[in-house]
Amino acid sequence: MRERIDYVEREISEIVISDMQGAETFRIKYLGSKGVLKSLYQEFKAVPNEEKKEIGQRLNDLKQRLENVLASVQSNEPEKHSKYLVDFTRPGRSTPLGSIHPLTIVRNEIVSIFSTIGFSVSEGPEIEDDWHNFSALNFPPDHPARDMQDTFFVDSSIDGLSLRTHTSSVQVRVMETQKPPIRTISPGRVYRNEAISARAHCFFHQIEGLYIDKNVSFADLKQTLDYFAKSLFGESAKIRLRPSYFPFTEPSAEVDVSCSLCQGDGCNVCKHTGWLEILGCGMVDPNVLDACGIDSKEYNGFAFGMGVERIAQLKYRVNDLRLYSENDLRFLTQFHF
Repeated sequence: MRERIDYVEREISEIVISDMQGAETFRIKYLGSKGVLKSLYQEFKAVPNEEKKEIGQRLNDLKQRLENVLASVQSNEPEKHSKYLVDFTRPGRSTPLGSIHPLTIVRNEIVSIFSTIGFSVSEGPEIEDDWHNFSALNFPPDHPARDMQDTFFVDSSIDGLSLRTHTSSVQVRVMETQKPPIRTISPGRVYRNEAISARAHCFFHQIEGLYIDKNVSFADLKQTLDYFAKSLFGESAKIRLRPSYFPFTEPSAEVDVSCSLCQGDGCNVCKHTGWLEILGCGMVDPNVLDACGIDSKEYNGFAFGMGVERIAQLKYRVNDLRLYSENDLRFLTQFHF
């Protein structure tokens, strides 16, 4: 027993541990559950009683020596490899958060305003046929909007299939599948074959509204739009309606809102008129109702439509439409709720 303890002591005095892997190997060999020290303690049971005090003391000294060797290696290792260690108690590194796109902010705000007065949200396909995009909306066969200069036709082999030019096509689908009363808004992206510039783009975003019921009047339309303008631009906002023309509404009107910068006194933004155009509207033409299967003698209603970019332009004073689609972080990170 003494000879084996002497051998182990000489052996560990010659061992050089250079890394944690070597330390783990050392621990398993000498201090593990099946290691050398464990086997020595097993042999200790057979030692004569008169020798147990001496041998027991030597085994305890050997155990202490083994643990000291292992501890010295482990205490030096963090200093040697500190750059590879992670302190999980340190606060996490902050990650910069993105911001919501300004058009999405404006769209969500508009949807929220109309949702509070009972308008649901309807969506539809961006590729439409002639019926939903033009014919059901009372566009004559020779209307300029059907021309290639305004519309992106998808496939010349399929008659009239094109990218939708307005979200009014969604309103047609709603009227075809739902019975009055109908109160809905249709947000979405639309496409026009136009040259890209600071004031025009080949795609943009619209939100169109529709209300169909019995005994709907133009006064209901004006009251709805006045509530919208005050909710979006402030209680001091005023609206005015100017006569206009749209194939799917009769009578039709353009809606202006008082300039929030100059309070109607006139400035460069409103071109010294005190008013800013925001949307078009009107009473739904009876031909549109009949085309969609709604009895125009029993029901009537109003519709309106606005460009999200136009509202965002008035809200944020961004005069170049191209900025909204260029994904420039310097521009996009300026916008928050």
